[in-house]
Formats: sequence, structure tokens, C-alpha cells
Amino acid sequence: MKRRFFLGLFLTAVTLPVTAATARAQAVKPFLASLFSDDMVLQRGISAPVWGWAKPGEKIAVSVAGKTASAIADTRGKWMAKLPPLPVGGPYTLKATRSAQTVTLNNILVGDVWICSGQSNMEMGIGAVNDGPAEIAAANYPKIRLFSVPHATALQPTDTVNAKWTVCSPQTVGTGGWSGFSAVGYFFGRALYKELNVPIGLIHTSWGGTVAEAWVSGNALKRNMPDFVSGVAQVESAAKASSQASYETQVTEWYAKNDPGSRGKEGWRSDNIEMSGWKTMSLPTAWEAAGLPQFDGVVWFRKEVTLPDSVAGKAAVLNLGPIDDNDTTWINGTKVGSTSAYLTDRKYTVPENLLKAGRNTVAVRVLDTQGGGGFHGKPEQMTLTPTGGTPFALAGDWQYRVGVDIKNAPAYPIPLENNPNVATALYNGMIAPLVPFGIKGAIWYQGESNAGRDEQYRRLLPTLIGDWREQFGVGSFPFYIVQLANFLAPDTEPKDDPWPRLREAQYLTTRQMPGTGIATAIDIGEANDIHPKNKQEVGRRLALNALALTYGKKVVYSGPVYNNNRGGLDGNTIRLVFDHVGGGLVAKGGTPLTGFAIAGDDKKFVWADAKIEGDTILVSSPKVANPKAVRYAWSNNPVCNLYNKEGLPALPFRTDSPATMFPPKK
Repeated sequence: MKRRFFLGLFLTAVTLPVTAATARAQAVKPFLASLFSDDMVLQRGISAPVWGWAKPGEKIAVSVAGKTASAIADTRGKWMAKLPPLPVGGPYTLKATRSAQTVTLNNILVGDVWICSGQSNMEMGIGAVNDGPAEIAAANYPKIRLFSVPHATALQPTDTVNAKWTVCSPQTVGTGGWSGFSAVGYFFGRALYKELNVPIGLIHTSWGGTVAEAWVSGNALKRNMPDFVSGVAQVESAAKASSQASYETQVTEWYAKNDPGSRGKEGWRSDNIEMSGWKTMSLPTAWEAAGLPQFDGVVWFRKEVTLPDSVAGKAAVLNLGPIDDNDTTWINGTKVGSTSAYLTDRKYTVPENLLKAGRNTVAVRVLDTQGGGGFHGKPEQMTLTPTGGTPFALAGDWQYRVGVDIKNAPAYPIPLENNPNVATALYNGMIAPLVPFGIKGAIWYQGESNAGRDEQYRRLLPTLIGDWREQFGVGSFPFYIVQLANFLAPDTEPKDDPWPRLREAQYLTTRQMPGTGIATAIDIGEANDIHPKNKQEVGRRLALNALALTYGKKVVYSGPVYNNNRGGLDGNTIRLVFDHVGGGLVAKGGTPLTGFAIAGDDKKFVWADAKIEGDTILVSSPKVANPKAVRYAWSNNPVCNLYNKEGLPALPFRTDSPATMFPPKK
């Protein structure tokens, strides 16, 4: 997965140029901003902004559903009109008129618009989730509309985005795998639509492996986060010229110095090398599930393919499916392609006169920087297809060998023009172009890339929320957070892992910021995959928050939450009191409660006995005579089973946090 190598503290000292895609988007200023297209959703209940560009001083009139607004282009040519609140429903027609032009947009709906943002678990497409093909086939919701912001970084806030709205259908949500619309966003929007029966617009703007500070404006970081002041200053003063040739040289030198497979004239890509140190892995698979648990770095894969005489010399197409993160691929020692994008299907053209009759060798060098690495597609996506011929299957056994363990190597150079992990880069490229579009709220699934910096995240996430609310100008709009799922191997003894601290920072944000909520995924994760496939439940839990807190529906929207203002000590037992118990506390599966740890003054936590008593939990251990603190689900991948009767899991907590300190007995 997708996180960066951290260069410096928060920002590389070299320049981050605007991406080519962003530069192209900035080159043309359309009369109507590209956020406004056929099939869009305008936000109900507000004065919805509509904007674009014209000649300075030019007058513009906008009309929708019998409502009108006007504007005059400023000295830069920018104009903005604010429509009166529009009637819910549609379809309507939007017309924008200036002296010599009228632009007409059709099939416009008025309802609620939600931004869906974060990193890879928000980006994960519908086809990659449980029952993905069936979900795609059933995605026929003409009153749900989708808008996907393409990846873009920028040194300064941009104001255009190269995308358009589409009607939700099996043809528009994605073709399978990781591609397509955000699964979490779609399931969230679908749940809202089914309950509210109003049009729903979903704006998906996310990028896997990215840090939260990349999604915040420079002004907000300078105002609230001293940690990033110098980084923002570097971005603001960075030159915009690309140094691609210099970067490619850095990458080549890094591999040559650190990867034995990349050394020498041909290295491990050659079709004739000694294979005695190689092992076997069946592809496609995440390598964490196939012999390389928690490994990040470079792994080489090789497969021999026997081809008939009829194929010799023919051009071909090599398909490998999506690879996590980067790959370089050779056939018979000749490079046929290279990709630095973990969500992209690998499809490489094999030139004429490279394939030969008999034995051919495919060699793939894969670099993974964090989380799940390897081949994430389906077996049928791995093929070699000669021109005019039938595909040769490549799925199955491959030989593999580790080249570089990242922990033992210098930082990998980042292609700066594609670096999404510097402060402000994604706000500038992927949020600023949306401002100030009328929205109802936002959902956020991010944090994996900020794990280990939980204290900073306690300030950073509220800064992001406040920044977006200020920029969009629609007040303290609802903002709902996914609390990180369980991941990695369960701990055999209580530990203080980084992910529970990040989860705590996410929860504390909801205590600090009004109009926020949290949907925990603590029971949805997978030990060997940082991208859990049950995104249906993630979307449903986010929707429960919105239905209860935004729309006023009488639904239980949260699992049990520890109340640090109640409870107390009773001899050698700590009594914990919970809010959001719904119909009552239960141990899922009817088994004894698990996931509780207890400690005394020595702060050495041991597994505890816990039992339900009404809306409280009694926690004790014969090993701790004078208990002082309790932790629940406090690990990367906790084994825990406290729920309410509505089936929602309790949020992880600790009573020994400065923010949730257990109160003394009165």
C-alpha cells in the first residue's frame, strides 16, 4: 500500500511541480466550471454557488427550475452567481448565459451532496469488495450521481478539475477490481438514498497512501499547525520546473546501490540466471498472505512461459492486473513497461521479435512501500496475448526472491511531480477546485498513513475539518470519520500499538468538533490486508451517523462508547459505564467478553476478566489487586466482542489517556 517514504520531517526539500494533468486543467478557463455538467446534483436548502470564467466585466445570468441569479466577471474573469434555494427533485435544466453564448446543462437534480475523501480505503472501488460483481450489477440508482476527482498535486490552489458528473449505473460505478467509484462512498450514498428518497450527489476525491496534512490548505496549517510551517513555506516558494531526468537518475542509482537483482549488466531480469535461492508463490496474491508477512521493499518475480513456433517474433500484449505499489517488467531481459501507481492495471506492449519459440522469461520487479504488496488482480487478468492469437495464462506458480527490505535501505527517491505527500499538495490539487460548491457534508476514511503521529493527528484532523468548513462556506457541515479497522496479527499480550492511538485521536476529534461523528471499523478488518473488503458495513455505519445526527432519524448509530465521567473503583474491580448501549450491552457470539486489559500503579497491563452488569462492565484480574486503568480493544488487531444489541461494536478506549482519564471514586 501506498504510503510514501518519508523524506525529511514533513516535506522534501526539493521542488514539487504541478502535475502535467493539473497544468493542462489550468490552461483553459471554461465559461462554466467543470463541476457543473449534465447529470449533476445541486445542494438543496442553500444559495447554491455557480461559477466560471468570462471576459472581465461581462454580465452572466444563471437559471434553474424557475430560479435566477446574475453575476459580473471580475478583473481576472472569474464570475460567481448564487441561486436561491431550489426545489428538491428534478430533473431540471440549468442555463448560463452571457452576451454571445448560452450553455445548457440537462438532467440536473437537487438534493444532498457529500464529499467522500481520504486514502486507499476510501479509494477502493466497488469491484474489489465482497460480492463486488453483484454489487456493480445492482448499482442502478438514477437519482444517485457520481463525480470523481482525478489525482492531482499542485503548489498553489487550483480552480479547475477535469471530470464530469455521471448517473449511477452498473456502467458508471466501475468495471471491477480497484477501478471505479469509491465503494465506501457508494454504499454510504445508497443507504442515504434508500432512507431519505432524495437525490444524492457523491464527490469522490481521495488518493491512496496519503497523509492528512496534504489535504489541508497552507493558510490553515500555518495558522494552527506549527509543525508544518516550514514545509508550507517550501511549497509556496518551490520552483515549478520539472526535473524528471534527474529523478530517473536517482531511482536508477537507488536500485543499483540497494537491490542485488538490479546490479550488473542484466541482474535478475535475465532469461538465464541461477535460481537456487528462489522460492515459489502462486499469483495473483498479496505477498503478506503468501510467505512475506509485514514485508515492505523490493521483491522479484519470474515465470517461464513456453510458446509455440507460431508465436515467435509476434508482437503481444502483457497483462498483469494491478500491482502494489510500483513495478518494472521485462520479457527475455528486455524492458516492456514500468508503472508507479498501485491501482493501475498493468498492460504492456511487447514489441515484435522479442518473443521466441520455446522458453520465454517474464521478470517483474515490484516495490511496495507500506502495507499490502504484490499482485492484487484476478487470475484471468494475468495473460500474455500474441497479436491475433489466444491468451497464454500467467496466473499460478511464479518464482520469487527478496531484493530489498525497506527497513535496511536508504529512503527511496520520490517522483516529485507525482508526490501527494507534502503539505497542501492535495488540498491544492483536489479540494480547492471544488470550493465553494454547495455540499451537505463529508465522509473521511484516512489515518493509516499518519499512524505513529497520533498526538499530532489530534490537532491535524480538527484543523482539516475546520479548514474545509471555512473554505466551502456552508457553516459547520457534518463530517463523519471512519475509525481505522483492525489490521495485522493479533497480539498475544496487551501492547501499546500505534493504531489504537490513532483511533483514539480520531474519536477525540469528534469530542472536540461539533457536527462530527465516527463509524468504527474495529471488527471489519483483515489481518493480512490493510484494505478490508466489507465496505458495505463501513458505508452503512457512516450512513447511520448521518441519518441520526444530520437528518434527525431515530436510529441507533453508534456502538457502546466508554463514558469517562461515570463509573468508579469497587475494591479490586473497575466499573465502566457506557453510552450508546442501544437495547443493551452484549458479548457477541454469547462467549465471555474479550479484549479487556487491566493494570495497577506499575502500568503493566494483563488480560482481564470482564462481565456485563446492566449498562456497565465490571473488569478485574486476580493478578491486579489495586487496579488503576483499563484498556479495551487496544491493539492493532484486537480480539474483542463487546457490542450493543443492534450489532454495533464498542469503540476502543483506554482509561489511562490524558484525554479520558478514569475519574477518582467520590
